[in-house]
Amino acid sequence: MPKKQEVQAESLEKQLWKSADKLRKNIDAAEYKHVVLGLIFLKYISDAFEELYAKLQAGEGEFAGADPEDKDEYKAENVFFVPADARWAHLQAHAKQPTIGKTVDEAMDAIEKENSSLKGVLPKVYARQNLDPTSLGELIDLIGNIALGDAKSRSADVLGHVFEYFLGEFALAEGKKGGQFYTPRSVVELLVEMLEPYKGRVLDPCCGSGGMFVQSEEFVSEHQGKINDISIYGQESNQTTWRLAKMNLAIRGIDSSQGKWNNEGSFLNDAHKDLKADYIIANPPFNVSDWSGDLLRKDGRWQYGTPPTGNANYAWIQHFLYHLSPKGVAGIVMHGGAASNKGLSESAIRQNIADFNLIDCIVALPTQLFFNTTLPVHLWILNRNKTSNVRSEEILMIDAYNLGTMVESTQRRLMPPDIAKISETYHSWKSDKNGSFNIPGFCKSVSKGMIKDKCYIMSPNRYIDRIRKVRDKPFVEDVKDLLEMLELHLPKISQETKKLSSNSDNFSLDYHQIFDVSNYDKSQWKPTELREIVNSIISGAWGNAQPKRNNIPVKVLRGTDLPNIPLFNLHKTPTRYLSEEKVSAIQLVEGDIVVEMSGGSKDQPTGRIGFITMELLEYFEIPVVCSNFCKVIRLSEEDVNPYWFYHYWLLSYKDGLTSRYENQPSGIKNFQLDEYLDSEIIFLPPDPIQDKISEKLKSLFKLRNQFNYFSNRLNEAMFKAFENIYYDFDK
Repeated sequence: MPKKQEVQAESLEKQLWKSADKLRKNIDAAEYKHVVLGLIFLKYISDAFEELYAKLQAGEGEFAGADPEDKDEYKAENVFFVPADARWAHLQAHAKQPTIGKTVDEAMDAIEKENSSLKGVLPKVYARQNLDPTSLGELIDLIGNIALGDAKSRSADVLGHVFEYFLGEFALAEGKKGGQFYTPRSVVELLVEMLEPYKGRVLDPCCGSGGMFVQSEEFVSEHQGKINDISIYGQESNQTTWRLAKMNLAIRGIDSSQGKWNNEGSFLNDAHKDLKADYIIANPPFNVSDWSGDLLRKDGRWQYGTPPTGNANYAWIQHFLYHLSPKGVAGIVMHGGAASNKGLSESAIRQNIADFNLIDCIVALPTQLFFNTTLPVHLWILNRNKTSNVRSEEILMIDAYNLGTMVESTQRRLMPPDIAKISETYHSWKSDKNGSFNIPGFCKSVSKGMIKDKCYIMSPNRYIDRIRKVRDKPFVEDVKDLLEMLELHLPKISQETKKLSSNSDNFSLDYHQIFDVSNYDKSQWKPTELREIVNSIISGAWGNAQPKRNNIPVKVLRGTDLPNIPLFNLHKTPTRYLSEEKVSAIQLVEGDIVVEMSGGSKDQPTGRIGFITMELLEYFEIPVVCSNFCKVIRLSEEDVNPYWFYHYWLLSYKDGLTSRYENQPSGIKNFQLDEYLDSEIIFLPPDPIQDKISEKLKSLFKLRNQFNYFSNRLNEAMFKAFENIYYDFDK
């Protein structure tokens, strides 16, 4: 039965949104949200007023002798007093008048005068010229057709869900700007389920539209707690967003008296300086550079190190820690780069926070949850009283990247089973000392020593084991099938394969030995940061369409050319012109790896690569460079065999690891190469083994290049070979 009600409520929300959106016409979503949300709020308080008014007028029971026009009667029942000319019936009666916009603005003014807590909160935008009076009248009729503020509806929280649904839809319509006032509900639900704010003070110093507070109150109600046992404290620097928060809390019946607004924000003008909160739940703005850090170098909140002036991430983290009570817990949304950034001050702060045992858990979230970023996002659970946990000397790393469901073409949502899986794992980890919390592909409990060994990088995927794969049949059978097919169908290739071995009878055996995973002791493989084995990163250039003075012709490899390199299907690779000096600085050489940095598509992530061989360079006959939408990685061959690195990258791309580092600020995708290199590790066998495997891969690679007709099958074989070596297989 409850499930049916939920479906009906959702249908109502969607129906209202579609109808209201049709009336928007030429008004931007950012402006229109105040029109719609203001009317919904007015309808709610008007209905609530009318309901109490009727009881006072009847004068029965506890209301005997009451005056329905006495404002104190409404204050006592926590109901806003609505003057006669501001009541919904009056507005609806004038909805068809050309002056309806002025009438609504006057109603908002009148309500603010009678209710001091709403002063400066309600929108007065209804008389603007771009808002068609006819559309406004239709919108009033639309909202007026459903009782949003009567007792029955309020008990079912219909308005609250409608208001929040509209906030989410407007945030989606506004894109990146929408993320400034709205945190997706599923993310908020996850934070609240992990923190469990049953009792105490809840703080959000960048509270947006108040979603964290709403969900905290809902959590208490759903778990049979007492609403009065928690009190909320908030701060917001954007006045428009603060108004949304005040309305959002008011329709939920939540006291917003400690929700403060000032232009300076929480850093320069902390509205709750002396507050020590039991819970902090927040989604601060990421990577803010103009946070006035130069004015706050000696601020008392920087107990673990002075944050850099060019990035506020660790200023926020320390602000939260400063405001936590001795037993307080914080759940915060943080840019993924904060877990791995190697800036001197940020690394030092991260180390100090870890050494002081203040981190409970870090959760890597899936992409496309947020409206304002596609970059990796983490949840940090900070704990001032970690000694109460049975695993006080460990940190729980959770990788939720593969969780969530796409609900729109560009939007993902964490579903209840996803939220339960993460939160239950966290709570079990805190209480179960003997349980196993090393689940490949999902979580791992890591010691402070392991954190130290990895230079205090906190990215979960640096610690969590990859999922073991199961092969249907032994890999040697794959190799055998391939070799038999080569010899049967391609005599020329058969001839070439014989050249690769002094004894053709031992050819298959030799390859089987190389690619047999049982031959290797992986305990000797060294985990190495990708950044450590990169010698240099070279930017590309597009050059000129026509030759200029001192220019020479070059072939320019684009992202679209990279998949065609194995096939030598490169007749469309453009010829451009660059100066000799420029060419000498960026010309590709054997062993270079070209990475696609920008472009991609819905089904084609950036991060594709191409391997530069001598055959390729000879094929073009003129110097080769990469385009300005690509970059070149030049490796330190003393540390890694280029073929090993190349196949590792292919494996990462196939597994979707590289797609975590995509950003899409506009219409095209961008690959965040620096973050990828700083966050990921590669396992390197001892040099002899690495070189032996790589040489065999190289021989197949060369064979593929020579016979492009068969390159797709060979490419598959090569990939399987590396995959078999790199992963542990059950069979």
